[in-house]
Amino acid sequence: MRAKSAFKFSAGRAGRKSPLREWTEIILMSVFLALFVRTFVVEAFEIPSGSMRPTLQEGDCILALKPVYGLKMPWTGRVLVPVAEPERGDVVVFDAPPTPGQDYVKRVVAVAGDTVETRNGRLRVNGRPLADDPGRYDPAAPKGDFGPVRVPPGKLFVMGDNRNHSFDSRYWGFVDLEAVRGRAVAIYWSWDPDGWGVRWSRMGRIQ
Repeated sequence: MRAKSAFKFSAGRAGRKSPLREWTEIILMSVFLALFVRTFVVEAFEIPSGSMRPTLQEGDCILALKPVYGLKMPWTGRVLVPVAEPERGDVVVFDAPPTPGQDYVKRVVAVAGDTVETRNGRLRVNGRPLADDPGRYDPAAPKGDFGPVRVPPGKLFVMGDNRNHSFDSRYWGFVDLEAVRGRAVAIYWSWDPDGWGVRWSRMGRIQ
């Protein structure tokens, strides 16, 4: 009986992982989960400019959900499992056409088949002002005209909400659906880049 008990004790000790191995496995698993979440679920971005004012401001930190537009292959943007396509009014994060590898945040104002134009500086989609347009227009800015242009299949037309101070589709063209990385859904942190104070009131859902 003693020999049998001793054998169980020694076998149990031999089967235990060393603390170094346990911590290594924990760290590797944490890194894997973080990469998986960042690649397929949600990613954080910081707003560096005022092109989306008043919706988003410099110093806002946002979360972008990725699965809302389907499960995509990393690095290629090819959709593996389609879910939905961006709609008018969605605030999206995408790989910027003028500077590949850099992320832009803009609002979708027109989708495939829509006709976009600005008249006297004001946005019109399919010949009419956009319903519930959240855009802000600077009365002192030049009232330039744009378009009309028709959005081709597989493309989006995006603009900043700060309409007279945004570098967007009016200047560099359409956004490929495959370039869209996710829909911006919430401000999870906001700080004043000038005063270094936390802007608690800005945290919450993005309209």
